[in-house]
Amino acid sequence: MPASRADKSRRRIAWLAIAAVATIPVVAAAVSPLQRGREFLWVIGGMAGVVALSLLFVQPLLTATAPVLMPAARGLRWHRWGGIAIVAAVALHIGALYAYSPEDVMDALLLVAPTPFSLYGVISLWCLVLTALLAATRRRLRLSHRNWRIAHSVLAVAIVSAGVVHAILIEGAMEEISKLMVCIAALAATTVGALEINVLGPLRRRRNLQRA
Repeated sequence: MPASRADKSRRRIAWLAIAAVATIPVVAAAVSPLQRGREFLWVIGGMAGVVALSLLFVQPLLTATAPVLMPAARGLRWHRWGGIAIVAAVALHIGALYAYSPEDVMDALLLVAPTPFSLYGVISLWCLVLTALLAATRRRLRLSHRNWRIAHSVLAVAIVSAGVVHAILIEGAMEEISKLMVCIAALAATTVGALEINVLGPLRRRRNLQRA
């Protein structure tokens, strides 16, 4: 059924709010005075991490809130591209920081870095890798839709939770208020999205079937 004019207006307002929450931290980090004098690889690595954090906020909205924000099929398609973009941003984040300082990144990956934020970054990284592997091998593993949905949701909550702690503990180029805003938004969107997809949505469908 085509969306009404009122629905389209509500979607535009919602997307403007989402775009503001997602882009303000990226712009604020890009113009931070702490970027001045830094080496190019350090800036690229740091900014890729900021972009990945903002994408983690948008990603659950593409499926959990459809069709509020867009038609469900289009939302699922954008959710898949969003997952690829997050993997690419994290790969650039780690790759650029490795090229800038291989010893620091290897210490972080081996869990011997003295910085507490490194541990949470590595946890989020491996949960993201596991999610990508599961997505790529889902058909070969013959995972049912229900089991895939639960595993994907658990990993998504772990990725975002560890990623948010990683970002909060870093005192870097991100502006504090916009960083806190996108972190809270990512946690809320992922938690609500996991509940909607695994609990509330199935309950609604079961109730509708019983009424039919």
